[in-house]
Amino acid sequence: MKLLVLCLPLFMSCLPAAPRPNILVVLTDDLGYSDLGCYGSEIETPTLDRLAGNGLRFTQFSNTAKCHSSRVSLLGGRWCKQAGDASLNRAVTIPEVLVPAGYFTAMAGKWHLSKEPTDFGFQRYFGHLSGACDYYKGDQTFRLNGKPWTVPKEGFYTTVANVDHALAFLGEARAEQKPWFLYIAFNAPHAPLQPLDEDYKKYEGRYDAGWDVIRTARTAKQKELGLFGKDAESSPRPDHVPAWETLTPAIQSWESRRMTALAGMIDRVDQELGRLVANLEKAGELDNTLILFFSDNGACPYDRNSSHMARPPYEPGVRWSDSTGWAWVRNSPFRYYKQNQFEGGIATPAIAHWPAGIKRVPGSTVHSPAHLVDVLPTLAELAGATVPDTFPGREPTPLAGVSLAPVFAGQEMHQRPPIHLLFGQDRGLRDGDWKIASFRSQPWQLYNMAKDRAEVHNVAAEHPEIVERMVARWHEMAEKDLMLSERERKPVADAATGHRHPEWSDYSGRNGAVTSSRTGSKARKAPAKKTGGKAIRARRETSLKIQDGELIMTCEDGDPGLAFERFGPVTEAGPYTLAFQVKSEAGGGAELYFTTDAKTTLPNGERVDFAVTHDGAWHEVAIPLKTEKTLHALRLDPCDKGGVVRIKGLELRSQGAKVLQAWP
Repeated sequence: MKLLVLCLPLFMSCLPAAPRPNILVVLTDDLGYSDLGCYGSEIETPTLDRLAGNGLRFTQFSNTAKCHSSRVSLLGGRWCKQAGDASLNRAVTIPEVLVPAGYFTAMAGKWHLSKEPTDFGFQRYFGHLSGACDYYKGDQTFRLNGKPWTVPKEGFYTTVANVDHALAFLGEARAEQKPWFLYIAFNAPHAPLQPLDEDYKKYEGRYDAGWDVIRTARTAKQKELGLFGKDAESSPRPDHVPAWETLTPAIQSWESRRMTALAGMIDRVDQELGRLVANLEKAGELDNTLILFFSDNGACPYDRNSSHMARPPYEPGVRWSDSTGWAWVRNSPFRYYKQNQFEGGIATPAIAHWPAGIKRVPGSTVHSPAHLVDVLPTLAELAGATVPDTFPGREPTPLAGVSLAPVFAGQEMHQRPPIHLLFGQDRGLRDGDWKIASFRSQPWQLYNMAKDRAEVHNVAAEHPEIVERMVARWHEMAEKDLMLSERERKPVADAATGHRHPEWSDYSGRNGAVTSSRTGSKARKAPAKKTGGKAIRARRETSLKIQDGELIMTCEDGDPGLAFERFGPVTEAGPYTLAFQVKSEAGGGAELYFTTDAKTTLPNGERVDFAVTHDGAWHEVAIPLKTEKTLHALRLDPCDKGGVVRIKGLELRSQGAKVLQAWP
């Protein structure tokens, strides 16, 4: 009896060791908390529902509320800034931990960090380095095992291609007879909303009832599922989302079609995961494969730009943007969205499936708070791997996460360090049952998460001492653990100015069916700066200084960039190359838009995604502009995260390398 008591705290380490598990980590992009059937959705997700039914669901699992920072925390086991942000220069990644332990490592999908996956321990990689791309055409950043890969002109769709290559990588792992770690990072359902035709048609008409009806149905299903262990009060519809019946018929039709597209894209993710799970079953590997499923942030509310709204979203050239109203539904029962550190931004559906290793009743729910930083220490423990304190070329900081192995062993996590929450101006801290959150650096709010899961009742005025203690802890961690600059951790405002964002949907109807935040009176333009007669306009969230032959951009989080709308005549037709040197201390994805006629306004026209290394060093960039027409205007967005970006030697070159335009 004494021997048994001694062994249990070590999770039965006295018993014969089971074979180390294979590991599959799946990350979706901009998936809302309630977008899966097992989390309340009407969208058909039988594969993930099955994994949840035979495994477990976390109900309080957090991400960072943003694409690239969640990837940093997931792969590095540290808070994003603590890890060195996209450079990962103060972290060691999951594959770098698992390879020395004998694992075969592979990745498929969206990278969205510095360099390439093959520079960070992945032995195989297929996917795009950019933050977003066309689902049918891809972009110029696709790589296969470290080499450029050309997207086929026909028969290509990213969600399907990711699983095609993942299955090929698993075949290689089995040939080497090694346990494997596979990371699939789908770009779905991130905008542009481009479903396959069969998936879109499956859901046509299902969302004509509108978002009030669908959200009521989702929260009712969550209660029926017992998702929160008890009934959780749902947050009310916010003022910036009108009641469905008050919308014009044109906007209702548009919004119904947008949600139809999103549903089709989410359904396709589940179908492709079904292919993968069937492969594991056929290989006899499903029982001893740990499958973890997450989203990088909550549903996206940014209604930036949509083209060809009247055409089906699966036709070539159609690019639809996100909807604020449907983002509210998709994050049910919570408030707010991607980037915000309220639950609507950070709460992710989180599923764990491992029949050979999870010692809980199948279909259980876990209500203990957890975070993406916990994944690396968990996998290291289960794989018997060591997390190194040193690594060539980097300065690893201590892990921020804790192992979830006790949860899989059937125990509860009663204590954990506070969860630090930050993206841009949005902040938060979770410590036990208490949480503070700040919307875009407005005054702190306080919530008792044990009683108020959806953050409906701000009790900061009733508990000022708790707010003071938690704010002090946020700043202490920001300075000592995350090593933030004084600017990044400056105090929040004393007075609230209203919780609004300039890129949320405009449902006024003054622009017909168009709801884009970039249309009409809301599309603010800064004055253009002229350089030798050629105007450069700094876009929103951007200030521009021209000095010593450099374009120096100071960017804020969101959608910064430069627009070149009135430059001198281009004397030759394309194709072209836009070449320059860039030195970035910002972050996120990069994209370029260009037009070839006066009628098309930016950011309509053609879009090209490209990669920028945000490491504070100079890098050469050459972006091909594939057109046979004459260039009219272009827009350059080298980041989507705050920081300083310097550009020099910016040239538009002909196919024969002739310089046609140069800036500044």
